[in-house]
Amino acid sequence: MTDSLRAIEAVLMAADQPVDPHLLAQLVEVPLDQVHELCDALATEYEGRGFVLQQVAGGYRLASHPDMAPYVERFVLEGQSTRLSAAALETLAVVAYKQPVSRAQVAAIRGVDVEAVMRTLVQRGFIEEVGREGQAVLFGTTRTFLERMGMFSLDDLPPLGEFVPNPDVAEALERGLGGDA
Repeated sequence: MTDSLRAIEAVLMAADQPVDPHLLAQLVEVPLDQVHELCDALATEYEGRGFVLQQVAGGYRLASHPDMAPYVERFVLEGQSTRLSAAALETLAVVAYKQPVSRAQVAAIRGVDVEAVMRTLVQRGFIEEVGREGQAVLFGTTRTFLERMGMFSLDDLPPLGEFVPNPDVAEALERGLGGDA
């Protein structure tokens, strides 16, 4: 596979909308005719796969194969494309840093009921049951969490110290809130 072919493939993989062939020609530094030939070659190479190279809206894009629509629809309908709420992100952060952690411990840290948010995070595959402590279920993050957050391991989490104010700032905040009254 030539570098030009690989470059076009990489750009198309990263694009979220059809890429104009003129832009591809500029990026890859080949004539426009060659871009069309390379895209035709890629389309042929992709035959029989779960995706296709389409020419739409004046450009090229990678798309799921029309025969795979039922699977793609199921993926989308299961909520994989929706964003997490602020409450879900906060809860997920507590679980990530404190795991293994019980639902009650997360609620105590956040100061709110986390039952529904925890259930959503489990359904989305971000957290799972990792053990028990007495009657309490303990939760931890999953491989999906690492994948979606772009981390290799939990060691890639930023240190909590970056988010905790130093003692002088904490004292000033406390005075400002009337803490020493």
